[in-house]
Amino acid sequence: MTVRQLSLPELAEACRDTGVPGVGLWREPVQAYGVEAAAKLVRDAGLAVTTLCRGGFLTASDPAERSAALADNRRAVDEAAALGTDTLVLVSGGLPPGSRDLRGARERIADALAELGPYAGEHGVKLAIEPLHPMYAADRCVVSTLAQALDLAERFPAHQVGVAVDTYHVWWDDQAPAQIARAGAQGRIHTFQLADWTTPLPEGVLNGRGQIGDGAVDMREWKGYVEAAGYTGPIEVELFNDTLWTRDGREVLAETAARFAEHAG
Repeated sequence: MTVRQLSLPELAEACRDTGVPGVGLWREPVQAYGVEAAAKLVRDAGLAVTTLCRGGFLTASDPAERSAALADNRRAVDEAAALGTDTLVLVSGGLPPGSRDLRGARERIADALAELGPYAGEHGVKLAIEPLHPMYAADRCVVSTLAQALDLAERFPAHQVGVAVDTYHVWWDDQAPAQIARAGAQGRIHTFQLADWTTPLPEGVLNGRGQIGDGAVDMREWKGYVEAAGYTGPIEVELFNDTLWTRDGREVLAETAARFAEHAG
């Protein structure tokens, strides 16, 4: 997503040329290209698929909508397995229209995970609940903290359900370091993502994730937290940023790699 202006073949070539060893893929471009074709493309480029994003949106109260969401998430698990990644990132979903019941929405996520966790485990895929900044709680993700994410994940085996730690979403939370330690002790840190916090936020706020080093987040500090918790997996940089998307994708990729080395390497 950081360089979504690149096609999948361009992305694979740019990662290979830049020395980036792995890539987190998003479902929409993978589906458009073809899941099996995308798997072959990245494999032939020598790249690992670190995660697939995203599943989730599991808070619907309407039975038909819930059934459709479960079916879509099972497809997402299948796609992750076909791509060779063991991690599917979940954005849990916001409040249904007209609802103010956060607790009920979170319980519907747990109900869904009770069905999806075993399915994912059978396919060698782990579900990573990603808490999003509280500004997204109403419309995108009722799971706002790592504590909330872990309270859900701990109902299930760690090889089925864990968490995604994203600096953009948790940097403000003074309880997050302790929750990272909690997740690490249980083997539930399934992915670690970096993005910086810059202000002012753009209209709509979704595409305000800052380039590493441009904002308020101490990347090396947060990397230290996950490493101390025992995480040794891939580190992704995930930037939703309209300005970056207008630039040459190869240039952005090279800049991002350099910023990672400078601020988190």
